[in-house]
Amino acid sequence: MKIEKLSTPCYVIHKNILQQGIALLKCALETNWNRHIVGYSFKTNALPWALMQMKAAGFYAEVVSEDEYDLARYLGFSHVIYNGPVKSRASFVDALQRGHIVNLDAERELDWLEESGLKEGKVGLRVNFDLEALCPGETSSGEEGGRFGFSYETGALQRAMQRLDQAGIRLSGLHLHASSKTRSINIYRALARMAVRLKQEYDLHPDYIDIGGGYFGGMENKPAFPDYMQAVREELLAAYSPEETTLIVEPGTSLITPPIEYLATVVDCKDTHAGRFVVTNGSRSDVDPLHGKQSYFHDIRYGRADDNERYIIAGGGTPGEEAAEGAVGRQGIASAERKILAQQIICGYTCMENDRLFVLHDQPQLSPGDVIAFQKSGGYTMCLTPLFIRYFPPVYVEEDGEYTCVRERWSTEEYVRKNRFRDPF
Repeated sequence: MKIEKLSTPCYVIHKNILQQGIALLKCALETNWNRHIVGYSFKTNALPWALMQMKAAGFYAEVVSEDEYDLARYLGFSHVIYNGPVKSRASFVDALQRGHIVNLDAERELDWLEESGLKEGKVGLRVNFDLEALCPGETSSGEEGGRFGFSYETGALQRAMQRLDQAGIRLSGLHLHASSKTRSINIYRALARMAVRLKQEYDLHPDYIDIGGGYFGGMENKPAFPDYMQAVREELLAAYSPEETTLIVEPGTSLITPPIEYLATVVDCKDTHAGRFVVTNGSRSDVDPLHGKQSYFHDIRYGRADDNERYIIAGGGTPGEEAAEGAVGRQGIASAERKILAQQIICGYTCMENDRLFVLHDQPQLSPGDVIAFQKSGGYTMCLTPLFIRYFPPVYVEEDGEYTCVRERWSTEEYVRKNRFRDPF
């Protein structure tokens, strides 16, 4: 339903930005590789509204658990890519029977496959190899190595291929996704080169090469989809044809992070011996659930009672007042009208001292009712937001200046649903 009021804290999805990212990815693939599939990463953000946008774009569901697999089926996805180390046996077999792409990750899945008696199916193997040696300092796991898939160096990958062959099951594809710290083009060149190496070394003829996800998206001075896809094309052409082999990509953050911002309202300001603390009704846990970031893309929207052109307050007063809840107008008050403070420590609502978001230096004084907007907050935020002190915040979609609520704020009713308890008195 369309709304006139936003209640903070909340997430806002800018639909036009999402559509631009989807279009850019499609164009990059169509330009560089004729046969391609996009599998959207459910784990990155499984908000049903977002998933339906990906489905409408013709993307597959890329899932890594029975719960995600069931969600994809519930939402009507016709095509699924099933990855990850914790598939259930029942969903594993069901996915193969339905003709979905299943990338095996472990020996037990080979056991399930053999025991199922299935001879037909789209079966791939996830490849584990020493990517750190090829891209020093760039991988997430570093010298400790990744834990997913079948190891090339130990021979586990070759043995897995032999087991498939002995069972009369054709190897349909290679899955080479790897997490990196840098998201550099070098990573994807190395993955593509490994796909070439495996084809040549084992005389493989896979239907698809799954290069995975982990790309930058919507970042200035960083690689974009066209850069990644061109690099992958250049490497794969050494052994694969764009007309014969399907290239699979599995984006998550690169698509869903850029269009989403998180809004939090200032509710209190206090001075201590250590400085000025600004308390918001948002939390670091909502924009940085793992508390690992050092900085955030953000802007401050100063508000006052007669400036409510952008956001109208909901649930707690009017812009500029000490509201316990609510979102306030646009950045309309001139900075010259406010005192410049040397330091302001921006904090969240929780009772944890480490719920501190960032420090403002030499900026206009914040007051209750001002809004802080955290941009690029779509990836690994909603899915990792804890039920700590407050329940899940609402989610709105903005399109051409109009707002629609696509997830209502959780209440006590949602929290206690499916619990079993009774009053002891």
